[in-house]
Amino acid sequence: MGSKRTPAAQLALGGVLAALATVVMGLGTVIPVATYAAPLLCAILLQAVLRLCGRRMAWAWYGAVAILSALLAPDKEAAAVFVFLGYYPIVKPRLDRTRLPWLWKAVLFNGATLAMYWVLLHLLGLAALSEDFADLGTAMAAVLLLLGNGVFFLLDRVLARKPRKR
Repeated sequence: MGSKRTPAAQLALGGVLAALATVVMGLGTVIPVATYAAPLLCAILLQAVLRLCGRRMAWAWYGAVAILSALLAPDKEAAAVFVFLGYYPIVKPRLDRTRLPWLWKAVLFNGATLAMYWVLLHLLGLAALSEDFADLGTAMAAVLLLLGNGVFFLLDRVLARKPRKR
């Protein structure tokens, strides 16, 4: 059997991994830290889809998982993190080829994060999130954004690793 995947095999693999990602996103309320861990795990699954099925299938996979997460995941903050940042494995290779890639990656992460929380607070009006930010204060919110940058760049390093050859 050849190593080239047929379109049907790619679609089946993408469907199974999309179902797995939707389940992972649904676990966001079971484990409190999963609000941020679940979208990261889904980004790693997207990296697998990108490498095995190609860029076009990866965009379709991201769209499907983003829509399903927004509709089905009980933790809307986790779903929003995936919607606003889940596409990163697809755009990462293009950012890696730019001048000062770390700067553009930081701009992407911080811009997407600030836009996401603005949408969650001002357009969707999530009351619990508003209360959390009011309790934290500005200084602690800045520290959380800084920690988020650290985790984002760790994810960048994980996504940069090449798979081992057997």
